[in-house]
Amino acid sequence: MKKVLILCTGNSCRSQMADGWMKNFTSKDNVEVYSAGTHPEKVNAYAIKVMNQYGIDISKNKSNHVDEYKDIKFNYVITVCDNAKETCPIFPFSNIIHQSFPDPAKARGKDEELVSVYSEVCNNLKNFVEQFVKQYLRKD
Repeated sequence: MKKVLILCTGNSCRSQMADGWMKNFTSKDNVEVYSAGTHPEKVNAYAIKVMNQYGIDISKNKSNHVDEYKDIKFNYVITVCDNAKETCPIFPFSNIIHQSFPDPAKARGKDEELVSVYSEVCNNLKNFVEQFVKQYLRKD
């Protein structure tokens, strides 16, 4: 079984959306997906809303601290923000993959503007995760 950890700062937006996509794309594969943050916060309502538009429910996801997973041997640790990359604990037996995405939680504006920002980040995460799965998890 392959194990993947997706890591960002708050574990509230980017890593949660990536977690949803990863589980969606690997639902028939032998893959365990985890997500965590270096400073976890509550899962963001806009992340939940945008993922629901794709039929992916992350509303029951919980934000976890990366230290909860320090004893798990991951095949891959994916950092989705620069801060997480810089402060990520050492996972000595893991392949570290870094791809930074803008933090949608920093966006300001009306509801439809925020949904637009989250949707753009969500689509970028979808594309990244889909390519990651093809390249690293389905090499056979």
